[in-house]
Amino acid sequence: MIETVETPPLADVQANPDGRRVPISRVGVKNIRFPIAVKDRQKDAQHTVGTIDMSVDLPHHFKGTHMSRFMEILNSHDGVISVGALPAILRTMRERLSAETAHLRITFPYFMAKEAPVTGSEGLLSYDCAFDASSGAEDDFVLTVKVPVTTLCPCSREISARGAHNQRSMVTVRARFTGELWIEELVALVDESASCDLYPVLKRSDEKWVTERAYDNPRFVEDLVREVTLRLRSMPLVTWFKVHVVNFESIHEHDAYAQVEEPTER
Repeated sequence: MIETVETPPLADVQANPDGRRVPISRVGVKNIRFPIAVKDRQKDAQHTVGTIDMSVDLPHHFKGTHMSRFMEILNSHDGVISVGALPAILRTMRERLSAETAHLRITFPYFMAKEAPVTGSEGLLSYDCAFDASSGAEDDFVLTVKVPVTTLCPCSREISARGAHNQRSMVTVRARFTGELWIEELVALVDESASCDLYPVLKRSDEKWVTERAYDNPRFVEDLVREVTLRLRSMPLVTWFKVHVVNFESIHEHDAYAQVEEPTER
């Protein structure tokens, strides 16, 4: 006969009071790798892997939050989460952790097929993207897309007898919006603003085309950030944006950058 021994409940140390009277704006877990599904304009959804940060606010009178509950909430979604599930996840975080505000950040690679401009050779390009969502005292959602492009220096083209220097540039667009804004829309908007966009596969005739296109469309870093800004202003869905452009200079040790942030006025 096996005798059962009752054990006392374990102490909930995190729920103990704290007398230092210091509220914490965000506390949680970071760098969780988890399968996600992202809406794809060409097909229903694209499955990729996200890196997730989850946090909540902590009132001054609690010693700590229950970190395991973040993982329980995430893993309750059958091994994959979608953008449509974010409001429910944030609401559950607030309820389970007795928080006023919950925050969720997901960074992920997003892949798009692209054909070369002359030969039509197809390949995949990856774009680093992010969702930043908050619920509670502040409700917010920001989409971030990073788009690599080519820029050619207008000054170099003007003063040089044989060619001009160019470089790869990284354009980061962060946007708040109403309705539905596609990642593909922001990628196309940035590509149209650059000296030339990038392609995954280039044959010789394609390389000739992109070289000449860049030469015909010179852009300072200031030109590129302004071109992206003008196109964002023309999008009725966009209510706020920040554009950050970095030129990884090919003839300098340093990089050049420019940034614009503004709410769009209707």
